[in-house]
Amino acid sequence: MAFLYSISPRSLFTLYIAKEIARDEEFTKNLLLELKDKKMVVEIKKNPKGIQYLKRSRWKMSDAAYDAYKNHQSNA
Repeated sequence: MAFLYSISPRSLFTLYIAKEIARDEEFTKNLLLELKDKKMVVEIKKNPKGIQYLKRSRWKMSDAAYDAYKNHQSNA
């Protein structure tokens, strides 16, 4: 989550997130899907032109998770 917070509001593909946190892509995808179920990240399945991705997803931190993380960081 710290990495997604640091790049917010940008979104990145699973591959780039996996490289940044030094994990394999499948492991990272499973983590992101769990975070999606908890409404902590948002999966983006369309490119900026509105065209559906066939096999890829981009991810970003949800607004609620960003605000909670930001408040926690400022109180620490």
